[in-house]
Amino acid sequence: SGVAWNESHHCRLLAGLVPDQFQMCRRNLEVMHSIVRAAGQTKSVCQKTFADMRWNCSSIQRAPSFGPDLLKGTRESAFVYALAAAAVTHSIAQACTSGELPLCSCGSVPSEVPGPDFRWGGCGDNLPYGLQLGAAFADSPLKSSKLRTQALKAMNLHNNAVGRQVLSDSLDTKCKCHGVSGSCSVKTCWKGLPNLGEIASDLKSKYLAAIKVTHRLIGARKQLIPKEMDIRPVKEMDLVYLINSPDYCTPNLHLGSLGTQDRQCNKTSVGSDSCNLMCCGRGYNAYTEEVVERCHCKYHWCCYVVCKKCWRKVERYVCK
Repeated sequence: SGVAWNESHHCRLLAGLVPDQFQMCRRNLEVMHSIVRAAGQTKSVCQKTFADMRWNCSSIQRAPSFGPDLLKGTRESAFVYALAAAAVTHSIAQACTSGELPLCSCGSVPSEVPGPDFRWGGCGDNLPYGLQLGAAFADSPLKSSKLRTQALKAMNLHNNAVGRQVLSDSLDTKCKCHGVSGSCSVKTCWKGLPNLGEIASDLKSKYLAAIKVTHRLIGARKQLIPKEMDIRPVKEMDLVYLINSPDYCTPNLHLGSLGTQDRQCNKTSVGSDSCNLMCCGRGYNAYTEEVVERCHCKYHWCCYVVCKKCWRKVERYVCK
């Protein structure tokens, strides 16, 4: 992240680039800040989204050296590929808007007629440009011949497309009010993307409903079809996976499971972060932690708040 990205030889500093990505880096040096930022966002957002699950995306920290949980066509791999594909498109689209990139600017004015209470203006996110460069960068490693199986290649390309489509569907109208004394007599609106956390939340729902598939010859070409015959056909917005995941309860390097020992759990929850589910029935240990909080805050005219510090004891629970 500290690289200036102003010389083509900087592209050699990124580990794991395939030749097409390397060439894209050399031709589009100014975009690399956005791509590096997207990689960092993918890591942090994935870990935040799965903080309450046994698999908490911690293995993504080793990227691009993924472990078996993200290499063998698991449900978790499906989520990470979809999120990463969405993140790189999102980052480039918003970099156009902020003026970071010389070859693109604001998104085009929407073709739909504005309502009676607003007009199109502002600077919308340039989603088409983000989709074009984002897809080229994210999909090129999958189109190289090094991938172990055609099934894995088809799965990852499908999930990348799902991530970009979820992002595209999230493009929404955002507005700013103008008028005397804060009134909203005139609204200026544009098309903008939500933060990446919202996209990750949508993809997590698709992760939970992902379909196990196989790569089979149907007619003249191979397609991803459900492994179980009684499952509905795969739709273009479904995340898909090839193999079942481990339960992630105990450490297993061969499966890419880090286990849940010493993970914090929620004693009062009945969800995936509950001590029963998180600890896989092994039980948990309790300990007391002292936390510092702001308290007794007072507003002073004008215009600041002064608070005191309070110490409070909190009981925490960690899996055995």
